Amino acid sequence: MSLNPFDINNTLLAKHAQHVVLIHFPIALLITAAAFDFISQWTKRHGLAEAAYFNFLAAAISTLPTLATGFLAWRFALEGQKVKGILLEHIVLAWTSSLLIWLIWAIHFRARRRPQMPPTYRLWIELAAVAIIALAGHLGGFLSGVNGPG
Repeated sequence: MSLNPFDINNTLLAKHAQHVVLIHFPIALLITAAAFDFISQWTKRHGLAEAAYFNFLAAAISTLPTLATGFLAWRFALEGQKVKGILLEHIVLAWTSSLLIWLIWAIHFRARRRPQMPPTYRLWIELAAVAIIALAGHLGGFLSGVNGPG
């Protein structure tokens, strides 16, 4: 059986292709936002803080379809197998990173309502979120077969 890269059914109805594609958005947006925020804190450049805020917002919003397609990937691609081992760790880390992204965005949102910089402890939360989402992605690579047997 040969796969046609232009076959719309293969593209849209693959067992877990949507999750594999969508996951890159919150990861990239979070890392970019955190970098902008760290640099804005260091240089006191308001424009970078604005860019960080909107990247955090986009990252938070993009977690919703990513989590939904992750559930569908578990249900259909992994055939609803028992949640244990790497799959359990991946799910816990994915939900944790998603909640941290929403928390970071909320901290920035509250700070925007007042004429001040967000509290500096947010940088530690951002650093933790980047580490957790990277680890979740790494484990997801094992589940999809990219980092080893899947």
